[in-house]
Amino acid sequence: MYDAIDDPYTYENSTVLVNKLDLRDQDELDAFEAEISNARSGEPLPGASWILALLRCPSSPVPGRLRMGGNPPHGANVKAKQSILLSEHIEAEATKLFAALKADRFFENLGSDDFSSRAAHFLSELNVIHAFREGNGRTQLTFFAMLADNSGHPLNLEKLDSDVMLSAMIEGFEGDEQALAHVIKSLIT
Repeated sequence: MYDAIDDPYTYENSTVLVNKLDLRDQDELDAFEAEISNARSGEPLPGASWILALLRCPSSPVPGRLRMGGNPPHGANVKAKQSILLSEHIEAEATKLFAALKADRFFENLGSDDFSSRAAHFLSELNVIHAFREGNGRTQLTFFAMLADNSGHPLNLEKLDSDVMLSAMIEGFEGDEQALAHVIKSLIT
């Protein structure tokens, strides 16, 4: 969690992010985010713009807006202890990443090993972009579930162990995508 000191993204004297439902209790906001992320994971992939799927972070302080003002406080991804992409590069890097995904035919017609490997690389790169102040993991997972369904590799998210996934995402963030590929393959139904 980030400090609430002089933070325009949080309610005054709080660490709760300003949100479109004006939920000021962190537990209530967490419950809403989990519910909406789960509901959206079943939606079909958007046709016109893949980046729009990424921009649907339910807890975004200003819905549809990317993280602004450099890195989050302390300038690092707190979980991985690595620097994330500066905010001024988010749009350009996301555009490149999604263009590469499109050129790779959204991982369609791949065997489960190739899909898992390429998906692990994609998710690792997406995590470095870190488009939002909060909600990146939920947004990435929702988008990834849509991508997996579209590519013919639907996921069984009931098998997802969040601690194992977090550890694998951190390893991927740090350049080792093998554990993440293994987690992805284990989720394919």
